[in-house]
Amino acid sequence: MSLRTTACSVVAALSALALLTACSGNTQTTTTGNDNPLVGVDYPRSDTDFWNSYIKYTPAHAKELGLSLKTTNSQNDVAKLTSNAQTLMSQGIKGLAMAPQDTAAIAPTLAQLEAKKIPVVTVDTRPDSGKVYMVVRADNRAYGEKACQYLGTKLGGRGKVVMLQGGLDSINGRDRTEAFNDCMKQNYPNIKVFGEATNWDGAVAAQKLQTRLTQHPDIKGVYMQSSFALSGTLQVLKQKGLLVGPENKKHVFVVSNDGIPEELKSIAAGKIDATVSQPADLYAKYALYYLKAAIDGKTFKPGKTDHDSTIIQVREGLLEDQLSAPLVTADGGTYGGVPSLKSDDKSLWGNNLD
Repeated sequence: MSLRTTACSVVAALSALALLTACSGNTQTTTTGNDNPLVGVDYPRSDTDFWNSYIKYTPAHAKELGLSLKTTNSQNDVAKLTSNAQTLMSQGIKGLAMAPQDTAAIAPTLAQLEAKKIPVVTVDTRPDSGKVYMVVRADNRAYGEKACQYLGTKLGGRGKVVMLQGGLDSINGRDRTEAFNDCMKQNYPNIKVFGEATNWDGAVAAQKLQTRLTQHPDIKGVYMQSSFALSGTLQVLKQKGLLVGPENKKHVFVVSNDGIPEELKSIAAGKIDATVSQPADLYAKYALYYLKAAIDGKTFKPGKTDHDSTIIQVREGLLEDQLSAPLVTADGGTYGGVPSLKSDDKSLWGNNLD
């Protein structure tokens, strides 16, 4: 082969590689060592404080575990997640962590990964079907129950509340909704719950909350299934003259989910009353921990772990590590039998961001 032909072949190969990288759109690589296993992490979105915190923690934990990392962002779109997974497979990953927001539609992609013997860890969400090595999330039914017990206690078992639901195509949205409704029906039957589907969209949540408050000005509680609704909820309450401290009779009790810094500050300021702290730091840590374990050929069984969580068997062949997610309040009190941490507690990840 001539030198010119060899050079052309190299150029062609490099061009093909560049084209592949360009088509992937958002693939980023972090190298922690030449011999370290290469894993992929698909971030589900980057438009919320919670997921931006998860994104921030991931590279550091990869480095700690001796993993090389490629990342993509599916932007809350299962079609993009499928495309990203195929790109990462072509780049030679040995394992993949993802957080599918549509937990039904991800099944074909999981089947492709299984066929290639690439282990998968899902974070925060659990697929409705399909095989994964481990699910890393907290008990989302407990989120709804904790919010219910807090609001039920504060309202004295009577009144009206609005539940700003997430996406009901997600196991998280369904778990939080069902648990909140079941808890209210069983423990606080005299509280009327208005459920509003928002698909994790803050603008939709704000519009529906405003409508409900106009129709029912005596609403005294709001349960936001995620901090996506925080800004809009505060704005609506302020517009209606209801953004007042808990000592004021006009106060509307608000419970959120996530434990982002802004929620913790809002609790301390008396703007909202409680949240359930999802462990963004531990989601990143244990997603990568289980990917490394899968690559190393380790197996796990249901039971207590060494990191204050419990592995449960969701269905045959599917395990879930349910990480701790505490209720957070201003006073650190116990509500309906549920203990809480104070909003300034240093063990909360939301108080430890740079």
